[in-house]
Amino acid sequence: MTQRERLLATYRFQPVDRVPDFEFGAWEQTITRWHSEGMPQGSNNMWVAIDEYFKPDSGGGGIGINIGLKPGFEHKVLEEKGDHIIVQDGDGATAEMLRPELGASIPHYLRHAIETRADWEKLRDERLNLATPGRISEKLEEDCRLSLEADYPIGLSCGSVYGWLRNWMGVENLSIAIMEQPAWVLEMMSYLTNMRLKLFEGLAGKCRIDQGWWWEDMCFNKGPLVSPRWFAENMVPLYKRITDFLRRECGCEFHILDCDGNIHQLVPLWLEGGINVMFPVEVAHTDPYRIRAEFGRRVPMRGAFDKRALIEGKAAIDREFEHLRPLLEGGGLIPHTDHLVPPDVSWENYCYYRQKKLEFIGKKAD
Repeated sequence: MTQRERLLATYRFQPVDRVPDFEFGAWEQTITRWHSEGMPQGSNNMWVAIDEYFKPDSGGGGIGINIGLKPGFEHKVLEEKGDHIIVQDGDGATAEMLRPELGASIPHYLRHAIETRADWEKLRDERLNLATPGRISEKLEEDCRLSLEADYPIGLSCGSVYGWLRNWMGVENLSIAIMEQPAWVLEMMSYLTNMRLKLFEGLAGKCRIDQGWWWEDMCFNKGPLVSPRWFAENMVPLYKRITDFLRRECGCEFHILDCDGNIHQLVPLWLEGGINVMFPVEVAHTDPYRIRAEFGRRVPMRGAFDKRALIEGKAAIDREFEHLRPLLEGGGLIPHTDHLVPPDVSWENYCYYRQKKLEFIGKKAD
């Protein structure tokens, strides 16, 4: 089977020669540790290092449309304070954090890019302008042509409805705005949706897309950060506008949703909005067996391997694969760690995980 055929058959719960081999990534501190424990020197990038060394399956190709901030904010250090630094991040927020070389830390946010309507209007006009040169690749026609016959999966970034606003405003500010200024929040969400649809117009009838990629991160360990009722009334219709368009015009059957935390209350609403693949299924908070019991073959999943097993060691890794075996055998699961691999995981344990995973999914080691 080609990689494209294998991915789509897995999502459809159909027979495959083997399950696709994907990984999530690892914290940069994890890669630094692994280099000290025997991993050959190479990239220290959290999204690249594992793929560079272990050579899992390619994630495929994409379509050259930029739907995000353009220009983006420069990530830069604004001030040094002993063991801490104050930085401006890529979303325009100012935050204090531990120096990266001293370990990972949760940033303490001092200011966000959007704190007033004037901030929103400035960001909208300067960084979310449809007319900004370079939003549509000069190779778009070639990308579309290649997508029709490619033997690898084709993806399209669909961004988010909530997640980007959360980054630009902060969880607390966005939560207050939803309560006190819901019309403004819906205005921002609608602008982002309209912008994407306008950019996607040029794809209609010209390309074949296998999966739309969405990023939300809008759940914590107990459930969603917004009311499911508000979500259903205001966000589901926005998802549907994009998923319906891409299904109708580009044959896009699958939309994959990246959200950590406890997603149980939102899965049926994402399904209603046309989003049907859940990722990375963080098992400390979300039970993949419950999702399978409630939605059956309507919801394929990616992830669902408890990363904490990699900390415990080989016996725990073996137990976790056995725990997932019924899901794998039932189809519709592409297993990998349920988030970035933390620095608590040794190189030896991760190599063992990779060895066992290849056996688990039926892929021959190179």
